[in-house]
Amino acid sequence: MTDARTPAQIEADILRRREQLAVTLDEIGIRMHPKTIIGDAKAKVAAQVDHTAGRAFVAVNRVVSDVKARFTDEDGAPRLERVVPVALVAVALVGLLAASSRKSGKSKR
Repeated sequence: MTDARTPAQIEADILRRREQLAVTLDEIGIRMHPKTIIGDAKAKVAAQVDHTAGRAFVAVNRVVSDVKARFTDEDGAPRLERVVPVALVAVALVGLLAASSRKSGKSKR
Protein backbone atom coordinates (compact mmCIF):
# COMPACT_ATOMS: atom_id res chain seq x y z
CA MET A 1 0.00 0.00 0.00
CA THR A 2 1.47 3.34 -0.98
CA ASP A 3 1.15 6.60 0.89
CA ALA A 4 -1.08 8.80 -1.26
CA ARG A 5 -0.47 11.94 0.76
CA THR A 6 0.65 15.07 -0.96
CA PRO A 7 3.74 17.00 0.11
CA ALA A 8 1.44 19.71 1.49
CA GLN A 9 -0.37 17.14 3.68
CA ILE A 10 2.92 15.78 4.93
CA GLU A 11 4.14 19.31 5.74
CA ALA A 12 0.86 20.02 7.54
CA ASP A 13 1.26 16.79 9.58
CA ILE A 14 4.84 17.73 10.45
CA LEU A 15 3.77 21.23 11.49
CA ARG A 16 0.90 19.86 13.62
CA ARG A 17 3.21 17.36 15.33
CA ARG A 18 5.80 20.08 16.00
CA GLU A 19 3.10 22.20 17.65
CA GLN A 20 1.95 19.23 19.72
CA LEU A 21 5.54 18.54 20.74
CA ALA A 22 6.07 22.20 21.66
CA VAL A 23 2.96 22.13 23.86
CA THR A 24 4.11 18.88 25.49
CA LEU A 25 7.59 20.30 26.16
CA ASP A 26 6.04 23.45 27.64
CA GLU A 27 3.89 21.31 29.96
CA ILE A 28 6.93 19.28 31.02
CA GLY A 29 8.87 22.50 31.63
CA ILE A 30 6.09 23.85 33.82
CA ARG A 31 5.75 20.59 35.75
CA MET A 32 9.49 20.33 36.34
CA HIS A 33 9.96 23.98 37.37
CA PRO A 34 11.07 24.20 41.02
CA LYS A 35 8.24 26.60 41.92
CA THR A 36 5.69 24.15 40.52
CA ILE A 37 7.24 21.23 42.39
CA ILE A 38 7.30 23.23 45.64
CA GLY A 39 3.72 24.42 45.09
CA ASP A 40 2.54 20.86 44.49
CA ALA A 41 4.34 19.66 47.62
CA LYS A 42 2.79 22.48 49.68
CA ALA A 43 -0.65 21.64 48.33
CA LYS A 44 -0.22 17.97 49.25
CA VAL A 45 0.92 18.85 52.77
CA ALA A 46 -1.93 21.32 53.21
CA ALA A 47 -4.42 18.71 52.03
CA GLN A 48 -2.98 16.15 54.46
CA VAL A 49 -3.10 18.64 57.34
CA ASP A 50 -6.70 19.53 56.46
CA HIS A 51 -7.58 15.84 56.33
CA THR A 52 -5.88 15.15 59.67
CA ALA A 53 -7.46 18.20 61.30
CA GLY A 54 -10.85 17.14 59.98
CA ARG A 55 -10.44 13.65 61.39
CA ALA A 56 -9.31 15.10 64.73
CA PHE A 57 -12.34 17.41 64.80
CA VAL A 58 -14.68 14.50 64.12
CA ALA A 59 -13.02 12.41 66.84
CA VAL A 60 -13.18 15.23 69.41
CA ASN A 61 -16.76 16.00 68.46
CA ARG A 62 -17.66 12.34 68.95
CA VAL A 63 -16.03 12.28 72.40
CA VAL A 64 -17.76 15.50 73.44
CA SER A 65 -21.10 14.12 72.24
CA ASP A 66 -20.52 10.88 74.15
CA VAL A 67 -19.63 12.74 77.35
CA LYS A 68 -22.60 15.06 76.95
CA ALA A 69 -24.89 12.07 76.43
CA ARG A 70 -23.64 10.53 79.68
CA PHE A 71 -24.35 13.66 81.71
CA THR A 72 -27.63 14.80 80.15
CA ASP A 73 -30.93 13.12 79.48
CA GLU A 74 -32.81 13.03 76.17
CA ASP A 75 -34.25 16.50 76.82
CA GLY A 76 -30.81 17.99 77.51
CA ALA A 77 -31.35 18.37 81.24
CA PRO A 78 -28.39 17.46 83.45
CA ARG A 79 -28.42 14.05 85.13
CA LEU A 80 -27.67 15.08 88.70
CA GLU A 81 -26.92 11.51 89.79
CA ARG A 82 -23.91 11.65 87.43
CA VAL A 83 -22.98 15.33 87.52
CA VAL A 84 -22.76 15.74 91.31
CA PRO A 85 -20.23 12.94 91.96
CA VAL A 86 -17.99 14.15 89.14
CA ALA A 87 -18.20 17.73 90.41
CA LEU A 88 -17.28 16.58 93.95
CA VAL A 89 -14.28 14.65 92.64
CA ALA A 90 -13.17 17.70 90.63
CA VAL A 91 -13.47 19.97 93.68
CA ALA A 92 -11.51 17.46 95.78
CA LEU A 93 -8.74 17.28 93.18
CA VAL A 94 -8.49 21.06 92.99
CA GLY A 95 -8.35 21.20 96.78
CA LEU A 96 -5.58 18.59 96.89
CA LEU A 97 -3.60 20.43 94.23
CA ALA A 98 -3.99 23.72 96.10
CA ALA A 99 -2.91 22.14 99.39
CA SER A 100 0.01 20.45 97.67
CA SER A 101 1.19 23.70 96.10
CA ARG A 102 0.95 25.50 99.45
CA LYS A 103 3.07 22.82 101.12
CA SER A 104 5.70 22.94 98.38
CA GLY A 105 5.67 26.75 98.48
CA LYS A 106 6.26 26.78 102.27
CA SER A 107 9.05 24.22 102.10
CA LYS A 108 10.99 26.31 99.54
CA ARG A 109 11.18 29.31 101.88
